Parts: sequence; structure tokens; C-alpha cells
Amino acid sequence: MIARILTPAFAAAALLTATFPATVYAQDVPGIEICTVEKTMERRTSCLQSNVDFLQKTISKLTSDHQQKIDAANRQIEGLKGTVVGLLKTVGDLQAAQKKTDEDLKKKADAAPAKDAAPAKEGAK
Repeated sequence: MIARILTPAFAAAALLTATFPATVYAQDVPGIEICTVEKTMERRTSCLQSNVDFLQKTISKLTSDHQQKIDAANRQIEGLKGTVVGLLKTVGDLQAAQKKTDEDLKKKADAAPAKDAAPAKEGAK
């Protein structure tokens, strides 16, 4: 069913693209050109200079883009370092609180048998 619908659609698209004019106008798009096809030395030199200019612009753009990425990563690293310091402080506080709680429980455990044992001795007298 789908093939019956899509086949005429593809055929229509193929006919439309075939009727478009085949002439395409050239545009001067910056990029690397093959300079060996140039006959005169001036045109070759100009072509090579164009390639050099293109490469320099590309390198400077990439350098700028990568420097921005490095700066953003460094800012993120600094933020994460601050977070780690805060978390380490929190962990230290929690460990200190746990240690204090353990000591308090141990004192209560030690004190409770002593109280139970003391009345038993008094009662035995």
C-alpha cells in the first residue's frame, strides 16, 4: 500500500528536478584551490596567496574557538573545585558529629551498667 503511494511521488520529484536548468553559476567560495592549473606565474602566486590567507583565517578562527572552550572548561573546573571543598567540609562535619554521637552512646552504655550495679550492691548490704 505504501509502495503504491510513494512510487508516483518519487517519479514526480524526479521529473521536477530534471526540468530545472542544468547551468549553475560559479561562486567564489573561500577554500583551498589547486594552483597548478594556472598558467601564468602571477595567477599562481595569487592563488597560493589566497590559499595562505584562507589557511591563516581558518587557523585563527579555530584557535579562538578552542581557547574559548579551554576557558569555559577552566571555569567549570574552578567551580567544581569549590564544590569539592564544600563537600569535604560537610563530610568532615558529619564525621565529627558521628564520632561525637558514638562517644555519647558509649558513655551512656558505660554509665547504665554502673547505675544498675550500684543499687544491687546497696541492696545486698
